[in-house]
Amino acid sequence: MKKDFLCLSDWSKADLDQLFALTGDLKARQKRGEPHRLLEGKTLAMIFEKNSTRTRVSFEVGMHQLGGHALFLHSGTTQMGRGEPVRDTGRVMARYCDGIMIRTYSQQAVEELAKWSDAPVINGLTDLYHPCQLMADIFTVIEHKGGYRGLTFAWIGDGNNMANSWINAAAVLGFRLRIATPEGYRPDSDVVARAEQLGADLSFTSDPLEAADGADVLSTDVWASMGQEEEAEKRRRAFAGFQLDRRVLDAAAKDAIVLHCLPAHRGEEISDEVIESPQSVVFDEAENRLHAQKAIMATLMG
Repeated sequence: MKKDFLCLSDWSKADLDQLFALTGDLKARQKRGEPHRLLEGKTLAMIFEKNSTRTRVSFEVGMHQLGGHALFLHSGTTQMGRGEPVRDTGRVMARYCDGIMIRTYSQQAVEELAKWSDAPVINGLTDLYHPCQLMADIFTVIEHKGGYRGLTFAWIGDGNNMANSWINAAAVLGFRLRIATPEGYRPDSDVVARAEQLGADLSFTSDPLEAADGADVLSTDVWASMGQEEEAEKRRRAFAGFQLDRRVLDAAAKDAIVLHCLPAHRGEEISDEVIESPQSVVFDEAENRLHAQKAIMATLMG
């Protein structure tokens, strides 16, 4: 039976730990120059409704390293852009390709695509979730901290798709998560409710220093995500005081590490000093998109 990767909370802790282990194995094999063509002859369709740098390059390079082929499809140049139903696209793509990655706005569209596709579907980002990024983030924590158990994570900034995904991860993996957002910008209430039903250890505040106090991992994202450009000035005002800067980093544990999913707006959500500090693992995190997504593709499509 085919399995999709649409949301972290669709997967068990054991399943995610297996993906982290495979991520480490594939990264080590790539660093040694050891061939690992686990998807020889297979094809991934990559559907983009939102622009991307890291998502496209990491999936495309990942498929190449696994011995397969990645096919770039921009919605504006396909029949999806002319209104073809998602269900029809899913049924047809599954007859050509061994997997589908989609980066789009609506989580419902991704779920509809997966419902009708016989091939595995990977959520490359929606307005609600960004699960592939979270796999890279947590794998980076494992590399630098030796694991995620017993750690305190702090999210500083917008209650966006990244915050929602951190909440899902906390629910499944069982780590402590503090979230600092301005009033009116909290994470999705349904996501929070489901995570709390699963026993997630969550706390919410409007004080970044309170969230960061003694935390082991600090993370943030841009204040205005793709599609919110018209709100940018309003958001700059609302998020004043939420920059991940030296003041916030000093409130965390002395050996805390800093994550950011990129692209970063230096001087807004994160200071140049912090993103360039020795405690920043942002570029390891960016690299790990490649290795984490290879593990996901090899597991779903192999």
